[in-house]
Amino acid sequence: MAAEHGSERFGAPVTVALTGASGAQYGLRLIEALVAAEREVWVMISKAAHLVIATETDSDLPARPERLAEALTERTGAAPGQIRCFGREDWMAPVASGSGASSAMVICPCSTGTLSAVACGASNNLIERAADVALKERRQLILVPRETPLSAIHLEHMLNLTRLGAVVMPAAPGFYHRPASVEDLVDFIVARILNQLGIAHRLMPRWGE
Repeated sequence: MAAEHGSERFGAPVTVALTGASGAQYGLRLIEALVAAEREVWVMISKAAHLVIATETDSDLPARPERLAEALTERTGAAPGQIRCFGREDWMAPVASGSGASSAMVICPCSTGTLSAVACGASNNLIERAADVALKERRQLILVPRETPLSAIHLEHMLNLTRLGAVVMPAAPGFYHRPASVEDLVDFIVARILNQLGIAHRLMPRWGE
């Protein structure tokens, strides 16, 4: 019989943070894919990301963590307790400490402001603190920036983060799979993220398959 606590019922939790860059579709689709892969998902959405979501999608997700978890559960078809959401300054959240953090974290999309804060160890909010914890604990951290053109500041932060062990994966979808829709372009990036996480999926075949 399945245990009652989420991490025992599902695979190791993955933290997904959405920040204020364009490309909210990538983060929302990633949450859906992780739910489908039967992973527990810990979600944080910045204030700016809520504005982007409302602008780029038909969704108007609530800000309160409890209501947000309910809305995402309904949106993705997640099981009860599979999605947990945390507020901007919820310093008692497990992601705020190395003893409670999940096995991997993805910031998708990642704004250049968040990129800068993480590269400098700012930890001004829970998203930045969770990324800082991932770096200090040598856990998997993937950042998905969506900005163009990139300044020397952006590039230097990306290089510093790569040297610290993070994976910087710009939201730059390929076209060799001949996408027929915007959804296909989104799935290209989400599939690459899942490949990095070592999570099986059927979004698109790997090269050569």
